[in-house]
Amino acid sequence: MIVTFVSISQLKINPTNVIRAAVDYPVAVENRNKVEAYLIGKKLFERIEAYIEDYVDSQAVKSTDFSKGKNFEEAAQKLGI
Repeated sequence: MIVTFVSISQLKINPTNVIRAAVDYPVAVENRNKVEAYLIGKKLFERIEAYIEDYVDSQAVKSTDFSKGKNFEEAAQKLGI
């Protein structure tokens, strides 16, 4: 994975440039040559979030025992939909 490194001082001086650098890949923010945080752009965050949601959903489907099926109408009524 490609990671850009910036110091906290650089982030304070020009946050817009650092945010632009974080559009496609994370930016590691360092304090005294030690990574303190990672900055990621909006699109990258949304892609990660969607990936995690898809993964959680797929795990729920894999772990569900569909042999104990319920009537859809009863389930919908319980949920109030």
